Amino acid sequence: MTRTPAYRAGLAVLVLAAAAACGQPPAEEVESESVVPVKVVPAANGSIRGVVHATGIVTPAAGAELVVLAPEPARIAEITRAEGDRVARGDVLVRFEIPSAMAEVDRQAAEVQRAQATVASAQAGRARAQALFDRGVAARRDVEDTTRAQADADAAQAQAQASLEAARAAASRAVVRATFDGVIAKRFHNPGDIVEAAAGDPVLRVVDPGRIEVVASIPLGDASRVVMGASARLAPARAGGGAAALRVVSRPTAVEPGTATVPIRLAFAGRAGLVVATPVEVDIEAERHEHVVLVPAAALVREGEETAVFVAAGDKAERRAVTIGLTDGMHVEIVSGIKAGESVIVDGQAGLPDGAAISIDAGGAP
Repeated sequence: MTRTPAYRAGLAVLVLAAAAACGQPPAEEVESESVVPVKVVPAANGSIRGVVHATGIVTPAAGAELVVLAPEPARIAEITRAEGDRVARGDVLVRFEIPSAMAEVDRQAAEVQRAQATVASAQAGRARAQALFDRGVAARRDVEDTTRAQADADAAQAQAQASLEAARAAASRAVVRATFDGVIAKRFHNPGDIVEAAAGDPVLRVVDPGRIEVVASIPLGDASRVVMGASARLAPARAGGGAAALRVVSRPTAVEPGTATVPIRLAFAGRAGLVVATPVEVDIEAERHEHVVLVPAAALVREGEETAVFVAAGDKAERRAVTIGLTDGMHVEIVSGIKAGESVIVDGQAGLPDGAAISIDAGGAP
């Protein structure tokens, strides 16, 4: 059966009359709003130091690396150490077979012997000429000629001796010794291999694990923020559970080809216990701002390109757009939008609408 509007209106009147007859007020519509529990901390006035984050790699420091190359194309006669072996300064590392170098030593030694014989003959000739001149048999010219011949022979002997020493020095390159105490980091060849005298064909790489540093790539935009002597730390995960301390020992000088970064070097304050070629992350201390408003980094809410912070205004959450400055990972500088002393929400603000009802957890910040 179809009920007309007049019928429905009459029915409503009957219901209200019945309620009045029973002495009960009509039911009212009640709005309900859920209350969000949050944790807050007061924005503080303090100081903060900026941090430049960069990636890097552990490398030997200057003078702490030796790459053994052949002095000329040669055959490896001996390699005395394996990868991971320790070596002491002066230890023999590699012996090369260089037949041409030994042949040159022999040739120059023979030249020295001939020069010595020539000197001896010239000395004898001069002595005879002097004796004959003293007896009046020979002319002064004969003495002068033999004196000149002896001087020439002496010069030729000195030249031959110098050439022999040079040949011996060249031949000595067939034996390569360690120039510092270190460890064999890499062995590229074995005895019997023929190697070229080129950087692209190394034989051994020796490093001193006690003298290492980090070469880090700094974003070009942050290069001016890095100064000599600035303190830095490795990420704890790369520092054996601790935050290994470093300091900047070189300024950014040139952009790395094909990148928007510049390399800098950082020295460890002590022994780091890291191996060469370990990739690391570093945080380098930059500029410091004093007497600024600081909030925990957990208080920030990012929505697109806007950054906001929620403030506890009584029992309501008030959303504030903020301008931020420096950050050290734990705290953030608030340039505008928040004043020191205001209670900022650090837990429970995710998805919170502006003006939402809140209850403050007396436990404080997480």
